[in-house]
Amino acid sequence: MATPLDADVSDADTPDTDVPDADVPDVDVPDVEVPNADVLDAEALEIDPLLDDPTTRIVVCCGSGGVGKTTTAAALGVRAAERGRRTVVLTIDPARRLAQSMGLSELDNTPREVPGIDKAAGGELHAMMLDMKRTFDEIVETHADPDRAKAILENPFYQSLSTGFAGTQEYMAMEKLGQLRAGDEWDLIVVDTPPSRSALDFLDAPKRLGSFLDGKFIKLMMAPARVGGRAGMKVVNLGMAGLSLFTGALNKLLGAGLLRDVQTFVAAMDTMFGGFRTRADATYRLLQAPGTAFLVVAAPERDALREAAYFVERLAADRMPLAGLVLNRVHDSDAAGLSAERAVAAAENLEEGGIVDRRRGKILDRDAPSAGPADPEDGSPASESPGPARSVTTLGGNETTETTERTIPDARSAADRASTPDATGDDEDVAVLAAGLLRLHADRMRLLARERRTRDRFTALHPDVPLAQVTALPGDVHDLDSLRTIGGRLADQHRRASTGTD
Repeated sequence: MATPLDADVSDADTPDTDVPDADVPDVDVPDVEVPNADVLDAEALEIDPLLDDPTTRIVVCCGSGGVGKTTTAAALGVRAAERGRRTVVLTIDPARRLAQSMGLSELDNTPREVPGIDKAAGGELHAMMLDMKRTFDEIVETHADPDRAKAILENPFYQSLSTGFAGTQEYMAMEKLGQLRAGDEWDLIVVDTPPSRSALDFLDAPKRLGSFLDGKFIKLMMAPARVGGRAGMKVVNLGMAGLSLFTGALNKLLGAGLLRDVQTFVAAMDTMFGGFRTRADATYRLLQAPGTAFLVVAAPERDALREAAYFVERLAADRMPLAGLVLNRVHDSDAAGLSAERAVAAAENLEEGGIVDRRRGKILDRDAPSAGPADPEDGSPASESPGPARSVTTLGGNETTETTERTIPDARSAADRASTPDATGDDEDVAVLAAGLLRLHADRMRLLARERRTRDRFTALHPDVPLAQVTALPGDVHDLDSLRTIGGRLADQHRRASTGTD
């Protein structure tokens, strides 16, 4: 089956790097004919059973940039901790929004306990942010003797590699995940994957970096150091003559200083290179283990769901356990019974001749003729008679037949009438506002329909993927209560499915 991905999801935070990104295939995806959108509902994603299961040790929130992975990871961490699990959230988010929402001034490479968590069930929550360079430094300090570690850490090429080389962030995220899991200190580790151009970078980049560090180029750079530094650059035999020509070309291309830094770095790292790919492979196997659950996070937008669909395909191909899809920032309406068409019709009715009587909550016809004259004896209206029946559309989306209100003006004095504000202008203002609100509602209903069609295309392609929809909050997520609200909405899928709400 064709893979439904032809979008190029960009991320402004991703630097240009030297190792090429894995190309995402450009696949034409036909629109899927949805037979009946009302019944095409995916299986509900059961969040609480997933978090409560003691065999679930790692939850990975993955997806393209800007879809709410960080918020989802934080909300899952809060909910798991308050349901009794000792939880740590590992984020790789450069905006540091997670720390703010959890009430922490900052996050670093060490797990910090989050204050304000309800510990009644026995759980607790810690959070940390990946420090890419510090994690790389820890690897060097752990696997090299002090003198060699010092030489590596001070090497200019290493400093560049550890801060901005392609795949370093993803590799270090894998490395830190492996360290957290090996310590067996946590019941649950929630991982917020790095922001990247492609969601697949989290899976592909560590292997690419490990292959580079263990690859032929590095081994070739190691050869001169192994035969004696500068002496290795001399033509001592035919093989070394070829190497001399090669390094001479690199000198011209890269500059002698950079090449010397690379060779010094390689010489110092000689005993460590074999471990990079080994550790990357070990963590990759950890991600395939039954105790891991992947949650693909997406927004209800065409490009984000295409990326999510391709990620689902890739996880299946790599035999990684997919728990389901989290569809973030879904819009809804409390007046879903009023369709866009009816809302527009009601707005046009107001604009073309009707006004809103704020005192009675009705749509009145200001062009209706008035009744007879006032009774001259008591100054009160002689009579009130209903006008002709008319059909109006109420704000609930229903049609009802009611008579046009006709009110005969009373015979007050001119002074009394002058002292009473004229309500016609106010009613016209209300009519304009009401028509505007109706048109806004129509726009919202069209947005809901578009989001539903996009979602249904995904579920038609992947009917076996459980789905959790999270309605958008009215404001920013900035505290624990907001995260609790999102966690509650994540876990509330069965109620939504049983009531038919969308």
